[in-house]
Amino acid sequence: MNLFERYLTLWVGLCIVAGVALGHLWPAPFQAIGRLEIAQVNLPVALLIWLMIIPMLLKIDFGALHQVREHWKGIGVTLFINWAVKPFSMALLGWLFISTLFRPFLPADQIDSYIAGLILLAAAPCTAMVFVWSNLTNGEPHFTLSQVALNDSIMVVAFAPLVGLLLGLSAITVPWDTLFLSVVLYIVVPVIIAQAWRTLLLRSGPQALAATLARLGPLSLVALLATLVLLFAFQGEQIIAQPLVILLLAVPITIQVYLNSGLAYLLNKKLGVAHCVAGPSALIGASNFFELAVAAAISLFGFQSGAALATVVGVLIEVPVMLSVVKIVNSSKDWYERRLP
Repeated sequence: MNLFERYLTLWVGLCIVAGVALGHLWPAPFQAIGRLEIAQVNLPVALLIWLMIIPMLLKIDFGALHQVREHWKGIGVTLFINWAVKPFSMALLGWLFISTLFRPFLPADQIDSYIAGLILLAAAPCTAMVFVWSNLTNGEPHFTLSQVALNDSIMVVAFAPLVGLLLGLSAITVPWDTLFLSVVLYIVVPVIIAQAWRTLLLRSGPQALAATLARLGPLSLVALLATLVLLFAFQGEQIIAQPLVILLLAVPITIQVYLNSGLAYLLNKKLGVAHCVAGPSALIGASNFFELAVAAAISLFGFQSGAALATVVGVLIEVPVMLSVVKIVNSSKDWYERRLP
């Protein structure tokens, strides 16, 4: 691990501070960048995500994807957490914290809207950033790609009825354009680019691929930090204006991440799943598809709603909290690989 990677937490903290400060001091240029979007998908952020995940996708040999069948236990654990635990645990945490414990400190007319935003956030598993988390834990890349593709397929049919059930709504307006565009931008296009590039590199031998991967390694982390600056700069004004509300909304989201990642990690250990699968399984089980959540909240409740703000808080804490989960997964590898009694 080089010096840059060793102090990644420090760089993340500095980027958060820099993003909030830049967004507060010079909101106009960042608002202009924030408006560069199609179907609630921000194009500059999408470009940075490409820079993050294409180097990771270069490592994947599609000819070896059939090996993912060996990891069916890890896939089962992740699906269980994503679809049977996470949305319902978030609904429970929303009721406990937002509707009960924190009610005196929040605007009364927004309580239900905040809870709705939290549920929207938890009802869709993350699509793109999990490639970053998986790579940071030395996760099995074929498992990660297969799991993300499977979750995307389930999301198409399960997102609307699941959210409708938890929100008590008879009909949910799913922002299909956001869902479709996100899958194309974050999965289909990067996979095509990476595999075409991989094919060209391998024509010159495996050494060419290895050398390219070595050069691209730092690029992924730089793109991650730049994404963090942008995300916090986009919301700099909101953070300064409503710090208490944002802090309170962050509590159930943070607990939910640690709860679901921990449960997935322990279940994988209990089932004897390899650490290289358990790591990404825990991270996929805990992370959220915030682009879809934000778009759905705005579509259902409006841009200025508590639901939209709750999903934005999910965006803000996604990177720092998930990086802490990465650190836990990596530091506990020796413990994980000890044989269970």
